[in-house]
Amino acid sequence: MIRLSLLLALLAAPASAATGTDPDWPCIQRKQPHLSLGQVWTGPQPDDRTSELVRDPQIERLAARLEQRRLPLEEAEADIADFAEDADDAQLVALMQAIFQKVESDRGAIIGGIARYGRSQVEMADRIAERRSRMAELEDAAEPDFDAIDAEEEALDWDSRIFTERQQSLTYVCETPVILEQRLFALGRAIASHLD
Repeated sequence: MIRLSLLLALLAAPASAATGTDPDWPCIQRKQPHLSLGQVWTGPQPDDRTSELVRDPQIERLAARLEQRRLPLEEAEADIADFAEDADDAQLVALMQAIFQKVESDRGAIIGGIARYGRSQVEMADRIAERRSRMAELEDAAEPDFDAIDAEEEALDWDSRIFTERQQSLTYVCETPVILEQRLFALGRAIASHLD
């Protein structure tokens, strides 16, 4: 009975965690597929000149370095300060635009991966429910096939274990887009502090 209660709780988790209109979204956080620059940047909006400057090799290299999560924020801020010594406002805005484009691309890929992860969890939950039903049928048979019941129970235990482990790692997976947004906001604030 305890096993059945646990299984039912696990099966309900993906459905209750999903918010918004996407049934494949397994996270508590609301799915926001795309960000706008205005959500993370208080400086001037990009114009034609800054859009051209985004392709400047120096800005591209620095943006690629700054958007990496493994780079501590303090180092990123120091790199921004070094760049800002010789940069004008257009170059700073272009740097923010370049970082935003890189983070938005990475974030979009991660969100797509999370949706696939959610779909596979739903499929796994369905498979567990089917195994549970099959096992009940085998147990209720007039002459139960205990070898088949044992095999089904072993498969059910395995699927349940995988489902549970994946469910436990879901918290970290779902935090990744939020971490990217926070980093983007922090980099934007650091860049904006050097604007004239």
